[in-house]
Amino acid sequence: MFQLTATPASALSDEPVHIRATGLPPLQPVTLKASLKDEKGNLYQSKAFYQADEAGELDLQRAPSVGGDYVGVHPMGLFWSLKPERPFGRLLKRDVNSPFLVTLDLYDSVCSQDPAPAPPRASQVVQRWFRRPGTQRVPIREGRVRGTLFLPPGAGPFPGIMDLFGGVGGLIEFRASLLAARGFAVLAVAYFAYEDLPTLLEEIDLEYFEEAANLLLAHPKVRGPGIGVLSVSKGAEIGLAMACFLKQVAAAVLINGPNAVYDFPFRYRGLVMSPIPAFLERMQVHVSGAVRLLHFRGDPREKLNQPSVFPIEKAQGQILFVIGEDDQSINSKAYAEQALEQLKSHGRSNGRMLVYPGAGHLLEPPYAPLCYASRIYSVSASASNNRPILGSRNYSISQPLLWGGEPAAHAAAQEHAWGEIQKFFRQHLTQARSQL
Repeated sequence: MFQLTATPASALSDEPVHIRATGLPPLQPVTLKASLKDEKGNLYQSKAFYQADEAGELDLQRAPSVGGDYVGVHPMGLFWSLKPERPFGRLLKRDVNSPFLVTLDLYDSVCSQDPAPAPPRASQVVQRWFRRPGTQRVPIREGRVRGTLFLPPGAGPFPGIMDLFGGVGGLIEFRASLLAARGFAVLAVAYFAYEDLPTLLEEIDLEYFEEAANLLLAHPKVRGPGIGVLSVSKGAEIGLAMACFLKQVAAAVLINGPNAVYDFPFRYRGLVMSPIPAFLERMQVHVSGAVRLLHFRGDPREKLNQPSVFPIEKAQGQILFVIGEDDQSINSKAYAEQALEQLKSHGRSNGRMLVYPGAGHLLEPPYAPLCYASRIYSVSASASNNRPILGSRNYSISQPLLWGGEPAAHAAAQEHAWGEIQKFFRQHLTQARSQL
């Protein structure tokens, strides 16, 4: 009798699942499919073709896929190869209080048609959670700061981290809640397109993020004297600025960000930094219809652009650049190299870089599917779902954006980077690491 098992059937989304099938005819060709619907009802699907062994069993930890959405031994391939039914979709968990439900289906043939001509011989539903039981979720509405604080179970104190996403805007909590499951107190910070915050991002006011950092440090369950920053894309630009100017920042992880001010002016107290110019004529349209922004912005090394480069040599904490080498949105590897060279030229050694060949711009926690290209709309219910939010007074981009990445390499990068990011924060934020 056909049987399909996935162990554990309910787990955090950054934990692996062991998928096995038994009761198959010896050497039987089979198809495994995975599907899920996000909170808006958008469908994501994947499939792979396998062959049972001589005992009629299939174990994805050992058996190679021979075709479909990936090839080779990839125990979690069905998860990270999920693709949107509608073009340019991005799988984002909006409500961390409920899981994604992933349906695994087993067919006793090579089934390449969608939908399948016959029902599956066996099925299993897997729950993928983003919040561990006992984790506190505390909405933050203090002063100007808008966000959500996630606190692990227990008295603490815990190392504190601010979590910043990029141009999607709104409040995104899934990464913060996952990190809280690993023993960190994490503040997911919104900075535009959320509640009473500006709908469009038109300038970066670092005092807002300083207020958020002070709020986090003041919490009785957060261990000082410094905090960490986890940031990606536009958030990584802000994260670098925080590392340069805020003494509260002891460790910053910057995922595929620039080393200078881009798109919008930067303000901190009396300091104003103008953005490096953008060149609309340098935008390239990919065959998919998405826009490639890799060469869209000016070069920080040009003399006229130097006042826009962040003074990374002033950073007192440790900095980790996490780079997808196939980033098609910004030239993140070159920017990180420039920043590290700037540190070195000032006799500083508090920065390092992790580079992942084949990985794209949107590096996320493990097993999240690659988003190769997507539209940029706010995740906030208070913002229009039909209004593009990437742009400035001088330009607006409403087409889908190309992020890059090759699925298997991107998946491997996400899995490795997630562990390295946690190690980095534990090393530089935790004095008594044994408590974690």
